[in-house]
Amino acid sequence: MKFTEFGEQLTCNAGILSLMDDLGEAKALGGDNMIMMGGGNPGVVPEFQDMLREKLKDMCCDRKEFHRLIGAYDPPQGESRFVSGLAKMLQREFGWEVGPENICLTNGSQTAFFMLFNLFAGRYGDGSRKKICLPLAPEYIGYADLGLSDDFFVSTKPIIEVDGDLFKYHIDFENLTIGEDIGAICVSRPTNPTGNVITDHELEKLNQLALERGVPLIVDNAYGLPFPSMVYCEATPSWNENMVVCFSLSKLGLPAVRTGIIVAKPEIVRALASINAIMSLSPSSFGAVLTEHMIDNGEIIDISRSTIRPFYKKKMERAVEVVRKEFTGVPCRIHKPEGAMFLWLWFEDMPISSLELYERLKKRGVLIVSGHYFYPGIDEEWQHMQECIRVTYSQDDDDVARGLAIIAEEVKKAYSQGK
Repeated sequence: MKFTEFGEQLTCNAGILSLMDDLGEAKALGGDNMIMMGGGNPGVVPEFQDMLREKLKDMCCDRKEFHRLIGAYDPPQGESRFVSGLAKMLQREFGWEVGPENICLTNGSQTAFFMLFNLFAGRYGDGSRKKICLPLAPEYIGYADLGLSDDFFVSTKPIIEVDGDLFKYHIDFENLTIGEDIGAICVSRPTNPTGNVITDHELEKLNQLALERGVPLIVDNAYGLPFPSMVYCEATPSWNENMVVCFSLSKLGLPAVRTGIIVAKPEIVRALASINAIMSLSPSSFGAVLTEHMIDNGEIIDISRSTIRPFYKKKMERAVEVVRKEFTGVPCRIHKPEGAMFLWLWFEDMPISSLELYERLKKRGVLIVSGHYFYPGIDEEWQHMQECIRVTYSQDDDDVARGLAIIAEEVKKAYSQGK
């Protein structure tokens, strides 16, 4: 059977497909013998789940609300009450000058970025071609295969600041060029996979570069502020008409409801709503209706600050402690964990590649993600790309500790035995 170029593009051996296949296979087998340290599945936050369970019970007992939850198509822009309530909350809490016309819902963030990237990059009607600029590599694995044309991304190697057993990537503004071939700039904050949080100053510098070039700055806020607030350092939520800020309900603990949220100027929102209508008629109602009350009264911000963030911060601190204990004797550095739910580990001059390490660990029942997938837009050879892995600490603390111990064993074996 032959596929079109579109079909070939979306059925290739993508990193995100490998990751999701591994997760699905492990889930199908019950996951009993696999330590899941590869995916971005959120942990179980009991207080948050209890709250949603009670809300869902109430809605199931109310015929009208139950119908809203499952029984009707929403407008292509998304569930109207949720959209209106979110706009009011952002106005009230942060002074953002937004209304319902500035917000569009999508069937998950991955869909949102597929739509956004192909709105601004690719071939234009005048024959020109544009790319997405990712100013800070490594960057999210799920971006890499979203473009519908070749040579879709351009990125810049970061500045690496080392501090003992920690290190941190910084945007190399001196070598960052926003040329005429750039259609949009995109950065995740916190960054998946590293947990890096670019500073307010860095964000403003990117915004100025975007304004000067006349392109939007897209900020992937899936782990960020004001919800789910997985940020463990100083940072401020920011939006203006040249920015496209993307949120998600997934990392609050609702990955299955597939609710992405985009805040942008009305022209972009209208375009996204049109794509929603063509691709899926309308985005899912479930997440929007279920969390509408939390948006209306601002409770989503309070829960994120008082429950979600402390939950993950404690897990991060435990995981870092285990790494420092288990990896003694090998050159292991941890990217400064400023946010999200991952540790990004760097094994300098490791004799095997991160992909080979992934394969060895999979055989031992530990799923991680090889770091080489996280560098879309960097075409040159760079050894550092083969020396890093992403591990999640969102799951059970004992499983995370066991998994890190097994990873340490394999890494030590690699250094002692060579290739």
